[in-house]
Amino acid sequence: MTKALQSYDYIVFILYFLIIASYGYWIYKRKQTATANSTDFFLAEGQLTWWAIGASLIASNISAEQFIGMSGNGFRLGLAISAYEWIAAVSLVLVGVFFMPVYLKNRIYTMPQFLKTRYNETVAMIMAIFWLFLYIFVNLTSILYLGAIAINNLTGGAHFHLIMIGLALFALFITLGGMKVIGYTDVIQVLVLSVGGLITSYIALTVVGEKFGYGSNAIAGFNHLIKVAPDHFKMIFDKPGAGATQKQIDDYSSLPGLAMMAAGMWVANLNYWGCNQYITQRALGADLKTARTGIFFAAFLKLLMPILVVLPGIAAYVLYQNGALQQEMLSNGSLNQDNAYSSVVGFLPVGLKGLSMAALTAAIVASLAGKANSISTIYSLDIYKKYINREASDTKIVTTGRIIIIISLIIAIIINWNDALGIGGKGGFEFIQKYTGYISPAIFPVFLLGFFWKKATSKAAITGIIVGVILSIVFDKFIVGIAGSETILYTAYSNGHGGFEIPYLIQMGLVFAFTMITIVLVSLLDKSGQKHENDLIEDGTKYTLSNANLAMVIIVLGLVAAMYIRFW
Repeated sequence: MTKALQSYDYIVFILYFLIIASYGYWIYKRKQTATANSTDFFLAEGQLTWWAIGASLIASNISAEQFIGMSGNGFRLGLAISAYEWIAAVSLVLVGVFFMPVYLKNRIYTMPQFLKTRYNETVAMIMAIFWLFLYIFVNLTSILYLGAIAINNLTGGAHFHLIMIGLALFALFITLGGMKVIGYTDVIQVLVLSVGGLITSYIALTVVGEKFGYGSNAIAGFNHLIKVAPDHFKMIFDKPGAGATQKQIDDYSSLPGLAMMAAGMWVANLNYWGCNQYITQRALGADLKTARTGIFFAAFLKLLMPILVVLPGIAAYVLYQNGALQQEMLSNGSLNQDNAYSSVVGFLPVGLKGLSMAALTAAIVASLAGKANSISTIYSLDIYKKYINREASDTKIVTTGRIIIIISLIIAIIINWNDALGIGGKGGFEFIQKYTGYISPAIFPVFLLGFFWKKATSKAAITGIIVGVILSIVFDKFIVGIAGSETILYTAYSNGHGGFEIPYLIQMGLVFAFTMITIVLVSLLDKSGQKHENDLIEDGTKYTLSNANLAMVIIVLGLVAAMYIRFW
């Protein structure tokens, strides 16, 4: 196979860029008179259709960590990594049914605004500052780094810094147009990444078919994967016994079987999809029916993601085990699972490689644009407008938001120039999951109890956040050394380097449980006479679904159940 991109590949990629840029500019000019309005700029209030909301949700979510990181985990773990995608689909259903009515009824535009409305200004300010740091120094930075690495590998491996700057400029062009431009260009982005991803998976399966004597038959190739790598088509890993290999232990530590379903996987997904400015912002400007339909549409799209990003990794694993891709899977002389996707792309014919690179770029740019817009929204509405310039006009707020977008992307480029955070060493998927996981189980209880328990107080919320973050660090770094590797609460497993670690998703479940208990106890003991000033769930909150929405929910849940039954 010829891995290098040819002139026709670059032509396809340039055409993609021109189409997106032209369409984005057309959307911007069409609504130019409204861009001075801050609500319109940040939320595109009333302007996004359900299909634009759903597509934007997925485009913002799917990025290099999925195409590269999750495909790499497909190489190592197999279909089990799809739990992140299929549980996300169920989480989107829960968010659409239970969370969005509360947000929209109370006209919530940002997550700090929710915390202020439900608790008080202090809780909102703490979280606004925290989210800004998290979004800039973890999410935006890692997405840009991984994206530049991935495209750099596809283009020959000699232009990392130029590619990083190019991605940032591409995202900047889209982001400065506001949420309408992001939302509607995301529709094309999702179409491109879906078509490109499906073609890549199809070609990978046909290569497997050809390699093992079935001809160019993708179905036969898929069946061969199941036949020769049955361990890569198991959704739930068994708890390691006394004679378990280090690989079995490592696999379980990454995805700890049924134990992760007790809380950890749900905390990660519900916090991401329901309490994350970056995600919920797409639906906050719509009416309830439109928002719900868009969210449920996104749930359908999430069900397809393993086909796009996990199957190529499994195909690369089987091919590698049988003597193919020996050089393509190496980095600095060692096997690197994150090379799985780019190695499979090498099988694509000329022109389609360009489409595949366009698909990857679409995913990266959409995520960068969405994250930058959320950073801008939180800073402009929850910090600048409240604490720096209370009298700022809409025009001034929008201008400030655009400046923050530019600054945040420049910061990400500077940090990534020499990989100051060590993202490359940790692996991007692990980097993002670990550092967002330090705070997800601390934040989610504050939202959950704020939604559904009237007695949760501001003092308890602040206490819970502090306790939760401290416990995340303790469980990750210190508890095994203090209490040992086997307790009534957890089992720590060998990490293969002389130490023991508690599986990450089990840590999240434990921290979530203790944070919930802390908030409940402090709330019940809070004798300050503080009013629970905003009961956000009364006065006609609508949890009932239309028949069309109910049908969508049933189909999504049925498909997830069917996948788990088939590949348990």
